[in-house]
Amino acid sequence: MKRLATAAAVLAAGALAVHAAPALTTIAPARRRFLPGLSGAGTGDHIALTFDDGPDPRSTPAFLDLLEQRKIKATFFFLGYMLREAKGLGREIAEAGHEIGLHGYHHRCLLFRPPAATYDDLARGRDLLGEVLGRPPVWFRPPYGVLTTATLRAAHRLDLQPVLWTSWGRDWAVKATPTSVFDTLNGTLAGGGTVLLHDSDCTSAPGSWRRTLAALPRLFDEVDRRGLRLGPLAEHKGSPSSRSRRS
Repeated sequence: MKRLATAAAVLAAGALAVHAAPALTTIAPARRRFLPGLSGAGTGDHIALTFDDGPDPRSTPAFLDLLEQRKIKATFFFLGYMLREAKGLGREIAEAGHEIGLHGYHHRCLLFRPPAATYDDLARGRDLLGEVLGRPPVWFRPPYGVLTTATLRAAHRLDLQPVLWTSWGRDWAVKATPTSVFDTLNGTLAGGGTVLLHDSDCTSAPGSWRRTLAALPRLFDEVDRRGLRLGPLAEHKGSPSSRSRRS
């Protein structure tokens, strides 16, 4: 009986390891080096600008105004439950020429969700985005950047391309400031990279979006100073967004 229990424990541990192994991609330096596609790496003269957690009527319009002033397009990763309450804003973002990706229906760590629940969350979010925006999303970014085997399988079944980032501003943190957000980003900013920021504080420190917004002009100026282009993931060469069915 003890042997059977030991064998069962070994099998369970093995199954958990298989499920959780992709979560190692959250280690950014290793991901950038060994999995550049998953990190959102693209052509060397372009940086992809991405925002998570919207659309949020309290904050996203301010980001849209600044982007319009600077003539910059970005990729917004929507949460399904946020879009459900702000469908008009979601359409406005898309109609302004920004790219839309899926961040999940709920903002929950997929490491602790079984395969069926993982698939249901992605499918529910994808279907809502398709219904509201008239086309399904191309990109999927998992909450907290945590991937699992079940997540990868669900994304494949739903024709979603997982993508993470090469640079972030840690703008969700309680102690973040516009300067810390910019400095953190700038430390890993490089052509071909993907920047992660947030246009909502729905899963972050209250008011954190204001610090993100205040950091953006410095980011835009720095990209200009380096002679690089800033835009959505669709402008990365070889992007799945450029495939004919989504053009």
